[in-house]
Amino acid sequence: MNSFSQIAASSEDCIYDKIQLILPNKPEYVSVARLTASAIANRVGFNIEDIEDIKVAIAEACTNAILHGCTECENSFVIDFKVEPGNIEITVKDKGKGMQVDKLKKPDLSNPKEGGLGVFIIKSLMDEVELKSNEGRGTVLTMRKSVTEEE
Repeated sequence: MNSFSQIAASSEDCIYDKIQLILPNKPEYVSVARLTASAIANRVGFNIEDIEDIKVAIAEACTNAILHGCTECENSFVIDFKVEPGNIEITVKDKGKGMQVDKLKKPDLSNPKEGGLGVFIIKSLMDEVELKSNEGRGTVLTMRKSVTEEE
């Protein structure tokens, strides 16, 4: 069996596809994440409204990584897409200063301010959101969405 056959055989055993992006700490690359998420979500079978929600959610997660997660020493962040039939899981990881997740406040929507809405927006658009962070070691935000029966 040649090496390509071995790769093909092992990929059949995998129950999901994984795509990974490593993006520079620059706002102009958020569009790369949005376009990639859009293409993957379309392939999974999401409708236009859900694809737009996924694009907004990933843009918010990337913006948070750029603003809060990237440092002079670590000037990039990682996005992992885990794709299964009817489901998408997107994880955005940075190696920044981290945060105290338990102290993350729910925003005051009656008096909104610029900034501080990212995680709230992501939670409102995705089915599941998990936020983990270690101070001094970075943040991992994982969001999941499933295709609804109507789609």
